Amino acid sequence: MNALQYQVRRPDTFHPVFAEVPGSKSITNRALLLAALSDGGCNLDGVLFSDDSRHFLQALLELGFDVEVNEKEKRVRIHGQKGKIPCVVQNVQKEVRGRRVHAVVNVGSAGTAARFLTAFLGMSKGSFYIDASEQMKKRPMKELLCALEQLGASVEYMEEEYHFPFVIGNQHLTAKEVEIDVEKSSQFLSALLISAVLFEEDFHVRVVGKHGMAYVEMTLKMMEQFGGEPQIEAGGYYIHGGAFYKAKNYKVEPDVSAACYFYAMCPILKQEVQVKDIHADSLQGDIWFLSVLCEMGCTLREEESGIILCPPKENIKGGEFNLSSFSDQALTLAAIAPFADSDVIIRGISHIRHQECDRMHAITSNLERMGVTTESDTDSVVIHPSRPHGALIETFEDHRVAMSFTLCGLLVDGIVIENPGCCRKTFENYFETLEQSVYEK
Repeated sequence: MNALQYQVRRPDTFHPVFAEVPGSKSITNRALLLAALSDGGCNLDGVLFSDDSRHFLQALLELGFDVEVNEKEKRVRIHGQKGKIPCVVQNVQKEVRGRRVHAVVNVGSAGTAARFLTAFLGMSKGSFYIDASEQMKKRPMKELLCALEQLGASVEYMEEEYHFPFVIGNQHLTAKEVEIDVEKSSQFLSALLISAVLFEEDFHVRVVGKHGMAYVEMTLKMMEQFGGEPQIEAGGYYIHGGAFYKAKNYKVEPDVSAACYFYAMCPILKQEVQVKDIHADSLQGDIWFLSVLCEMGCTLREEESGIILCPPKENIKGGEFNLSSFSDQALTLAAIAPFADSDVIIRGISHIRHQECDRMHAITSNLERMGVTTESDTDSVVIHPSRPHGALIETFEDHRVAMSFTLCGLLVDGIVIENPGCCRKTFENYFETLEQSVYEK
């Protein structure tokens, strides 16, 4: 692999696939914030180290938190301050673009870090400058920022309104409820829920929309694991005032989103696939993608070492699938869809146009480059059975585009992945793991 392209090759021989994937990005970033909000030292094991998590960790360091990092052991220790931000307590002052602030942080392209840290700092006393990559500057933030302004946050936009960079902070949280629209991102809701412990009184969050609620369920379960007591009520949730998280030792699950690229090899390679320590009781909503693969003809069995997925006895079945709750796998499903025996219809994915790239466009444009016929509308894409040919896959700087379309090259000669290094965002050794799991035996 060179820095610019990765040439996927068809395996010379086919054999069962066993893979080990890094820790979950979604769980890692939630755990980092929960630890920072806790009362005392938290030890996190199985942590994902990627561009996203490193930006989150660096932001916590810039805010003055005591953070110990051991990448070799996949371990992080964070000493929480029970909701207080150390640089504010110490009255650290910095100047940026003519403004005096307590800290300057950069979230890069990390959507989770961007939303979670914005809510945390927008609900905290002090003044904080938050910057981001050009990619992240284009992604949706307005709904969250409007909600924070309703809660008393002061936001000064340095460039485009409701986009990074901005100066944010809050002198006194007085509101008792807020409404948040999650149609563009459920991270808006998760961000508010995690940091709601900063309120001294009971706090209510009203929710508009239903997108990505599997990730919200993950958030609620992790809040409970750290000693929080989020409550469901009609139309939303409420958090007990003054209830801080408890410091603890916490094990991060392996990343199911990453595991799905390997499980998706099962029907197209017609081989058993196992990913270490992936289990059906995972907190991660992407585990539901295995149900999609089973509807396409696969079968699974649970082993102590991880789920084993077995290939269809006959052809890969097409069908209609709603991925609104685990839409990161829309790209994965699209990549294997041309090999099905009938149309694959993927619904509930309108919001993926606003992620790291316009993922709907990434799906249709790359499939069409491969000679695959597609149809799409606002919320869905139809992929017809085809005989794909080689093509240069445009990744649009999106890690999930790169990892998903690599699957096509396991059956089709001439698939080349542009800019494979974009996988650093969540799975920096993806192609090395692919080589070990599929080609080496």
